[in-house]
Amino acid sequence: MKFTCTIEIDRPRDEVAQLFGDPQYLGEYQEGFLDKTLLEGTAGENGAISKMRYKMGKGEMELTETIMDNSLPDRFLAHYHHKHMDNSMECRFVPLSDSRTRYESEIEYTAFRGFVPKAMAFLFPGMFKKQVQKWLDNFKTFAEKTP
Repeated sequence: MKFTCTIEIDRPRDEVAQLFGDPQYLGEYQEGFLDKTLLEGTAGENGAISKMRYKMGKGEMELTETIMDNSLPDRFLAHYHHKHMDNSMECRFVPLSDSRTRYESEIEYTAFRGFVPKAMAFLFPGMFKKQVQKWLDNFKTFAEKTP
């Protein structure tokens, strides 16, 4: 399953990419974000592996992020592994003017493990895109209000 979400943000590309690239802000636009812990490599650089934790209902979800290509402000590509699924995320930041940026996020799910994740991907594929778009919308709100 592969899809792209986009949003236009009223901020210069370098500022948008800087906010996106700083993990201290993840909780500002990703609901349930708890923390990100570096496991291997140098934070933010190619090859870095981090554990990310999210609150999901009464429990927690943990996934592993591997940065494949961090060439911000142009592009960020990472692979995410969870016990039930794997996906990649490629984010691009396109300058539309000196003060406006298009944030494009292309997501590709490459594996679903277990009956429930496979069924959800088959029956409700729009749910995955809706969640990504929500985080982009939240990021826009955060980025435009941040001084």
